[in-house]
Amino acid sequence: MSEALSRTVSGEAAASEGVPASLSEVVLLSADQGVLTVTINRPRSRNAVDRATSAALGAAFSLFESREDLTAAVLTGAGGTFSAGMDLKAFLRGEDARVAPRGFAGLIWQQPTKPLIAAVEGHCLAGGFEIALACDMIVAAEDARFGLPEVRRGLTANGGGLIRLARRLPTAQAMELVLTGDDISARRAYELGLVNRVVPAGSTLDAALALARRVAANGPLAVTVSKKVLTESTEWPVAEAFSRQEVLVAPVRQSDDAKEGARAFAEKRPPVWHGR
Repeated sequence: MSEALSRTVSGEAAASEGVPASLSEVVLLSADQGVLTVTINRPRSRNAVDRATSAALGAAFSLFESREDLTAAVLTGAGGTFSAGMDLKAFLRGEDARVAPRGFAGLIWQQPTKPLIAAVEGHCLAGGFEIALACDMIVAAEDARFGLPEVRRGLTANGGGLIRLARRLPTAQAMELVLTGDDISARRAYELGLVNRVVPAGSTLDAALALARRVAANGPLAVTVSKKVLTESTEWPVAEAFSRQEVLVAPVRQSDDAKEGARAFAEKRPPVWHGR
């Protein structure tokens, strides 16, 4: 399945962004048990993201959205590093790594509607941290480091880090991280609620896949709508929250999957989901 998926992504991205035929070497895909694994495969560049990589990632996430047999995804990097963020050499050549409609890394402007888990090894700083923050959950190696050091170079974090960190942390904690530019350990990130799991180095992908498979074992409609309510309801007026929620959850309650879930429970067997 991974070869077929890679060929599909190569074709889609080439059609829209003119990326090279070697795209499948830049972003690797595999799928198993309802989970898509997306690997940034530029280890010599510490998995830094240039325009071609952004296009490939965007196509991969669009494919993820379109495949009814895929409920969750894991994003990781090859060679023991998650991602160094923007490819500065490409930037100095005048290359813009933001590709419409999903933006930098095919993720920053437009996240998948389905759950996405980051498997982070090594330092996860600047743009790399912003990519991880665009994921729904993070599994980190014990020796991973997280931070937004942009202010130390007279810059601001423009890839969603300021926006998303402010939503994930208390204001004082977010301010300290952003305004000092300091990085923190995986354990501290876990204590702050930024990270879901801290695991031994070298085991993050396995741990992230295990978490993703737990998600993918559930009803796909229920999973997608639950994520949507969780992410959007923070912006809803309190007086409208339940009515807005009802619009989203009513179709799930009336779905074939809801009936199958109840039937499987009564019959003491695993459910067989149909996504409708």
